Amino acid sequence: MSEKTNAARLCDNAGVEYDLIPYDTDDHSLDGKSVAKKLGLSEDEIFKTLVTRGKSGGVYVFVIPVSGELDLKKAAKASGEKSIQMLPLKELLSVTGYVKGGCSPLGMKKEYPTFFDETIILLERITFNAGKIGLQLQLPVVDLPDILNYEIADLLKG
Repeated sequence: MSEKTNAARLCDNAGVEYDLIPYDTDDHSLDGKSVAKKLGLSEDEIFKTLVTRGKSGGVYVFVIPVSGELDLKKAAKASGEKSIQMLPLKELLSVTGYVKGGCSPLGMKKEYPTFFDETIILLERITFNAGKIGLQLQLPVVDLPDILNYEIADLLKG
């Protein structure tokens, strides 16, 4: 296995059991739906990490199932902002320490307000990026509060 990511180290330090699941990136299909298919997981149980900026300038992290699309109005409401927009890709690495396709809600450069879509309550285990392209991290949902401060909100369009 490759070296540990910040996300994996956070789990280790908290004593949280997790699985690191590598996947093939040779086809350059890194979107969440492709990754779910490669791993044989439902698009409802694998989540993507979206980084945004509020009108105030604050950074917010939203983690939603790859089957869905972030509703920016709902995201703004959840974060208490007047409006929210996606963080420009060129800022992702400097703000989070992660690259597109390898962004994890765990182990960012700073701890930003983080929101998981309410569908998380339907899951026993959640899978999301481990902080590196080609690697997912899966852990019990009940252990997530031990490694990350987050809120649950209705975040999906439709």
